[in-house]
Amino acid sequence: MQIQLNRYASRELDLIAAGLPEGADALVFTKAVRQRSGRALFIARDDTRASGFIAACRFFAPDIPVLSLPSWDCLPYDRVSPSRTLAARRSAALHSLLIAPTDKPLIIVTTISGATQKVAPRSVIASAGFQAREGQQLKREVLESYLSDNGYSRASTVMEAGDFAIRGGLIDIFPPALENPIRLDFFGDELESIRAFDVETQRTTSKLKNVHLAPVSEVLMSNLAVGTFRKNYIAAFGGGVSKDPIYASVVEGIRPQGIEHYLPLFYPHLETVFDYAGADTLVAYDGLLEEAKAERRDLIEDFYSSRQDYVQARDTGSGDPSKSAGVYRPLKPERLYVNEEQWTELTGPLQTRNHTAFIPPDAENKVDFGGKLARSFSIERRTEGANVFEALVDYVRTLKNEKKRILIAAWTEGSSERLGNVLEDHNLIASKEERGPDALAIPPGTVRRVVLPIEQGFTFGDLSIISEQDILGDRLVNRGRKRKAKNFISEAAALTPGDLIIHIDHGLGRYLGLQTLQVQDAPHDCLQLEYNGGAKLYLPVENIELLSRYGSASEVAVLDKLGGVAWQSRKAKAKQRLKDMAGELIVIAAKRAMRTCEPTVIEEGPYNEFCARFPYAETDDQLSAIEDVFGDLRSGKPMDRLICGDVGFGKTEVALRAAFAVAMSGKQVAIVAPTTILSRQHFKTFSDRFRGWPVKVRQLSRLVSAKDAKAAKEELAKGQCEIVVGTHALLAKSIQFSDLGMIIVDEEQRFGVQHKERLKALRADMHVLTLTATPIPRTLQMALSGIRDLSLIATPPVDRLAVRTYVSPFDEVSIRKAILRERYRGGQSFFVAPRIADIPRIEEFMRESVPEVKYVIAHGQMAPGALEDIMTAFYDGQYDVLISTSIIESGIDIPSANTMIIYRADRFGLAQLYQMRGRVGRSKVRAYAYLTMPEAHMATQGAQQRLKILQSLDTLGAGFTLASHDLDMRGGGNPLGEEQSGHIKDLGVELYQHMLEEAVAELRNDDTLKDQSWSPQVNVGVAILIPEPYIQDLNLRLATYRRISEVEDDEAGDALAAELIDRFGPLPEEVDSLLKVMKIKRLCRQANVEKIDAGPMGVVLTVRHKDVSDPSVILNAITQNSGWRLRPDQTILVKGNFEKPATRLKGTERAVKALIL
Repeated sequence: MQIQLNRYASRELDLIAAGLPEGADALVFTKAVRQRSGRALFIARDDTRASGFIAACRFFAPDIPVLSLPSWDCLPYDRVSPSRTLAARRSAALHSLLIAPTDKPLIIVTTISGATQKVAPRSVIASAGFQAREGQQLKREVLESYLSDNGYSRASTVMEAGDFAIRGGLIDIFPPALENPIRLDFFGDELESIRAFDVETQRTTSKLKNVHLAPVSEVLMSNLAVGTFRKNYIAAFGGGVSKDPIYASVVEGIRPQGIEHYLPLFYPHLETVFDYAGADTLVAYDGLLEEAKAERRDLIEDFYSSRQDYVQARDTGSGDPSKSAGVYRPLKPERLYVNEEQWTELTGPLQTRNHTAFIPPDAENKVDFGGKLARSFSIERRTEGANVFEALVDYVRTLKNEKKRILIAAWTEGSSERLGNVLEDHNLIASKEERGPDALAIPPGTVRRVVLPIEQGFTFGDLSIISEQDILGDRLVNRGRKRKAKNFISEAAALTPGDLIIHIDHGLGRYLGLQTLQVQDAPHDCLQLEYNGGAKLYLPVENIELLSRYGSASEVAVLDKLGGVAWQSRKAKAKQRLKDMAGELIVIAAKRAMRTCEPTVIEEGPYNEFCARFPYAETDDQLSAIEDVFGDLRSGKPMDRLICGDVGFGKTEVALRAAFAVAMSGKQVAIVAPTTILSRQHFKTFSDRFRGWPVKVRQLSRLVSAKDAKAAKEELAKGQCEIVVGTHALLAKSIQFSDLGMIIVDEEQRFGVQHKERLKALRADMHVLTLTATPIPRTLQMALSGIRDLSLIATPPVDRLAVRTYVSPFDEVSIRKAILRERYRGGQSFFVAPRIADIPRIEEFMRESVPEVKYVIAHGQMAPGALEDIMTAFYDGQYDVLISTSIIESGIDIPSANTMIIYRADRFGLAQLYQMRGRVGRSKVRAYAYLTMPEAHMATQGAQQRLKILQSLDTLGAGFTLASHDLDMRGGGNPLGEEQSGHIKDLGVELYQHMLEEAVAELRNDDTLKDQSWSPQVNVGVAILIPEPYIQDLNLRLATYRRISEVEDDEAGDALAAELIDRFGPLPEEVDSLLKVMKIKRLCRQANVEKIDAGPMGVVLTVRHKDVSDPSVILNAITQNSGWRLRPDQTILVKGNFEKPATRLKGTERAVKALIL
């Protein structure tokens, strides 16, 4: 083997490395890099292969740095830019290549798309770096202009790579090369400190001495580059281009969408990845690279010619530039991409290695490594009654006898542990080896487990690696770093001027903005509220908790009159109704708590084997949801749990495991889905997972023949079938179960009240598990009120590529290309219209612009049977495009459909758009969603806000945030009956929600929930506000006020103060006073003090007498403290010398503390 390796690592120009299966090629490549000690470039055929190769290199050679050079994730000649994170990673990688030493081992991994795409000149990227160190003299303006020129985008809070935020002397930056963003703290022009901080909490995590910034885009918008662009653009496309949106934007210094496709116009010339790598670099080609290169070249040519045809169609030949103004003008492919001729010229003098798993018979320049693919256990997986693990153990014993070194490779720590447990049950002990080099050095005839993400195992010399995928079949894996689940009930929408609000004492008003007033000669921030007749109310910011958002602002809402009685009577009426409702809810909950059922016993061994078939790595949230469900099953009480997880986040897996536990304990499970297509999909999933287990799965829906349906019903009644999947037909009275143990309801938001009532009648002593992505407001409200148990799955199961979402005008060329791209990669597309009337227009577009594809139309006015037939045909892949109304939003899972085009997206609601977008991106490939609007049409402000929210929710796992946004926009309904209660509209969502919680707590005698109908007033005559220079962004300032008002104890108050200091710098006196006033307010609630007036001579306390349970506490305080006396109006006067604001605040705090037991 060493002879072959020596030749591979030599300076020979062109070699074929044969007998190298995937995985083995990384082993040979890393050994060669170590032997040569220099740079090596591997060109993969696609992104998935590149990430697998990187993981393998890091396993076999953890000491050699690996640099990933990604390609853009948009189409050639697209009107949209590559995603910011990817563009930033690409620029940072190019910059790293220029500063890394050339004589040290370095592995560079890119794809054929990344290698054929030309890049900015080395001189430009080299000068685009920026060094900063602690104690350095550095003008902030210089840094700000550097960040803007180099593609960083300004934000109020730094959230993703390429963001920066400026707040006075603090500058937050998220460099693409770093895991976490950094915070630069300036004192004048001196850089005092550099700190890394966490994106989620915005709190410092570590201190740094210096930082190196890389550009986040290859397009640098310096004055020189913009001047070069103007000259080159006119040279390329002639005159009359001033109306072109791209040209006009760049001239104004704006970075427009899709500007990267004009990269050659910014510089005198472009270079290639090979120029950056260097002439002495070892270059290895992935297997099938030539085919991938040809495919890429065809794609570029096709896109170019389509764009060119479109430009020529618009240009009538009249010579009038306005005819073609605003048209997308493509540059010639050879200016942007490396063509075949240039490729040969560039790679001819390089040392190239062509990897292949096969052995070409007649090639002269080949090196044969003799590697082979490992044995696959697919036959055992498909054979009924065969146990794949027993077959694996027998095979491993054979290899041990042959004195092979055996590694069992799993994708993740979790799956490796699970494999280890299952193998142990079959009497094979395989301990875990952490590092690749140690695993390769094990003695012959031994077996170890390793975490190595490879698709297929291989045999290479005396090394035999068996992959998890060989044993268990296809895997989809979490390749990304773990993301923390965000706090999902986040402030769904900040208060913006013009929003409707509810003041707990004055009712419905309109928020106008933040104003600073002089109160007792000290500045004080107040929220300005408008009421009926133009009356104004100024609410001090420390009392912001008295406000709640009303919900979606409607133009017809009538504002309340300040001081009027209408609001108080509405509130009182609603309170009584809520009390009655809470009483009924308590009765339901009490009945449920008193019911018992048989605890479910879960056997570890079979359960582990069942779990091993799950083709993902579980996320923390998923595991905790499973744990919650199993806790309920073991408790001996009927479960009523809501699993709220985002679209495709693995809720079905939770249901599968729950069903397994119940079915194996001898009870029956019913899965109810809203549509027949969805029930069919569940039937397929459950049948596949339960194959080989003594569990019979049956289906009941209109798609099942009468004969099969009859047989299924009989088996259910006799107890011969454990699991049944169907639509709400399962709830019919004619269906009898012999021993039903659990009902699973999927896509709960699609069932009506009557179906749920029927479920309630069934659920006397059985478990109910409800799954949903965007719960209807009423369900969410019941879960939040503590009436039902809630488990959240908020982390994505795979670092599955978030759906790329584009909001763009309806561009015929882009849409045609999107549909064709999906078709060429073997997928399908959805084309969604808001109204049936829009479908003919889409049909016309499909006939004229995309005649190559087969499409089918589906909408809600069709007969149910016809609709089902169409959906089934699409599901079976008989059509390329489904043109439909929003009926597709319910949980259809078609893994091959990965492009979604939404026509007139401005006409859809937020949850609708979100659910629809969730229909794509459910497999390994990148999915695309195009939210289109007519070019000339201006969307309403609300529609723009919805689209903006959706585009910003590119992160996976935003469904729950949206549901709370939706609860806020639509109201929650009455959780008990069929009425959609009007009093939500009377009270506004937040207040209604809180009053319902209060009413439930009151009836439960639960003191933990505080009465929010009063708020202590604290007038201490000190400046209370967050100064504008401290937090410049208004929304952020308001959100901070809201957070300060929600602090519940001193510990949380201290933590918030620490966070503010960390994010915005030392606390100004006014903010410090605000935090102290909020502490006094918390004490006032405990002491039942409703008002405090403090001045230089003393403090007056007004006690809320009706809430005082023990008056002796107040009397003791008055008698024991000198300077205290009770005044005739029952207020307490505390005399003292409180001239200074700080002593006044301290004295007030001491006085209130004296009134607490």
